[in-house]
Amino acid sequence: MQTLRAEHLTRTYGEKTLFRDISFIVNEHDRIGVIGVNGSGKTNLLDVLAGVTAPEAGELVKPKNYTIGYLKQRPELDEQLTVIDAVLAGSQKVFRTIRHYEQTLAAYADAPEDPATQQAYVDAEARMNQEDAWTAESDVKTILTQLHITDLTQVVGQMSGGQQKRVGLAQVLIQAPDLLLLDEPTNHLDFDSIEWLESYLAAYKGALIVVTHDRYFLDQVANQMFELSFGELYKYTGNYQDFVQAKAERVARDITAEHKQQQLYKKELAWMRAGAPARSTKQQGRINRFNDLKANLNTLQVDHDVDISLGQQRLGKKVIELKNASLKFDGHQILNDFSLLIQANDRIGITGMNGAGKSSLLNVIAGRLPLDSGTVTIGETVKMAYYTQQTEPIPGDKRIINYLQEVGETVRNKQGEHVSVTELLEEFLFPRSMHGTLIRKLSGGEQRRLYLLKLLMQQPNVLLLDEPTNDLDIGTLTVLENYLSDFAGTVITVSHDRYFLDKVGDKLLIFDGQGKIERYAGRFSSYLKARKQADKAENTAKPAKTQHAAKPAADAPKKKVKLTYAEQLEYDKIEGVIEKLDAHKTEVEEAMAANASDYGKLADLQKDLTKTEQEIDAKMDRWDYLSQFAEA
Repeated sequence: MQTLRAEHLTRTYGEKTLFRDISFIVNEHDRIGVIGVNGSGKTNLLDVLAGVTAPEAGELVKPKNYTIGYLKQRPELDEQLTVIDAVLAGSQKVFRTIRHYEQTLAAYADAPEDPATQQAYVDAEARMNQEDAWTAESDVKTILTQLHITDLTQVVGQMSGGQQKRVGLAQVLIQAPDLLLLDEPTNHLDFDSIEWLESYLAAYKGALIVVTHDRYFLDQVANQMFELSFGELYKYTGNYQDFVQAKAERVARDITAEHKQQQLYKKELAWMRAGAPARSTKQQGRINRFNDLKANLNTLQVDHDVDISLGQQRLGKKVIELKNASLKFDGHQILNDFSLLIQANDRIGITGMNGAGKSSLLNVIAGRLPLDSGTVTIGETVKMAYYTQQTEPIPGDKRIINYLQEVGETVRNKQGEHVSVTELLEEFLFPRSMHGTLIRKLSGGEQRRLYLLKLLMQQPNVLLLDEPTNDLDIGTLTVLENYLSDFAGTVITVSHDRYFLDKVGDKLLIFDGQGKIERYAGRFSSYLKARKQADKAENTAKPAKTQHAAKPAADAPKKKVKLTYAEQLEYDKIEGVIEKLDAHKTEVEEAMAANASDYGKLADLQKDLTKTEQEIDAKMDRWDYLSQFAEA
């Protein structure tokens, strides 16, 4: 069994200790979710495990051949490469083989009559067969398709940050390392890609450590939880729901133990004040214990909830209205004769395809993007705050407290009382010792939390939130959700976080692309359930043959009569691929029969068998389609 041991790791950032003397073991098949408030060191822990940075103390113990794949929040990709080249940029031998084959195939397509090119292609194909690289190539394209990356020739530098994140995710998944480190993998993924990723990781044979704010994702994927809090690492068995209960029990125990320690201290203090004699070793030992108690008193540190209690201005009945709104952006239809009436206290969740225009709609409402036609009317009493995906530029040399004092020295809370900036900062988990800290020393998540506080200090009555879950920790999100439930105003939020949408939205706009926008009254989980039932009913109603024919029809020309050059090459080799998959299936079935009493191994073999059968079905469907034109 391949394992990694972290022994006595310590890591600091400036004067702050992120974690000290922490140790743990990562076994094969472990699924570990890492959580903690922004700035607690989650990303730094992944950096240390990946070897990106070195710890101040401690070491990592692992086998020489142990491989680690790391998806950073912002992947480091060569922007000059195409998507397929970027994904296959790893050093593994099979990647080099596939890259060589793809290059040779392109050259062969350009000069099929050239003898040297023909021989190079034959040799490259032989290497693909020898190393069984066809399956890896198929996996690459499957993963990219599931992540909605369809143009494999697109240059990485021309892609958005969200698209690059998905390319980085595909790159690390296809490497199939012993340990996957994923930092916020669900950022920039739409809900069907997230569901696919959950299924993929469930069948993954290696270990996984993931940092994410997505609580539904943690419930589906994690079997262990690590919490970083005040430099300590706490370990819990189970998923996020199990963690919530177990942490509450731990904190309660710690508080009880702290209370007992305080009571003992008071008793010993009274004894000392009475004039404790030191005529015996026993009495001197009691004095020493008192000194230890005094030194360790009030050392308990626990995470407190972010308490948002701010007032707001009155909101009239007329809030926002869009009439016959149309908008094209970069050649894509965003809105098409779209009308929407937004009223006081509405809770509208916006989700759907990436690049379909969700953020553009918020920019239209905020007056940052003009319509091609139609109107947007904003009510006279509306005071809007817009929490954008990108934090506004903040001078790095400005101090935290000065940044908020630009809004005011105090604000009124819901009770009408004046609350100082200092008190607000403490409520938002910025202790007094940090108030004079330069903003450039904060983590990205801490800067986002500060930005949110500044917006709420302006006491808006309409909130626009664009992907607020991407950079906020779970603790902040939980209290933000509670704040929004009591918020006496209107909330419009763009998000792919299913848990967050369930908590804050009871009306949904689902962007399907090209100006098509579905409307749904209810929670997001109810919408997903209804959609699955509708898809199941539609598929059940279709004859099997129609289903097989429907898949290629979308990609095929209307009067297709023969295979393209690339399809002919694919057809020539697909039977060999199917034969290998059939042979592998037989091997797995034989292994299952031989290990019938080993339930752990049997479960792994069953996952392998299921995956192989799915690949065989997909290849057979493809062969069935190609053979129609090969025989024509």
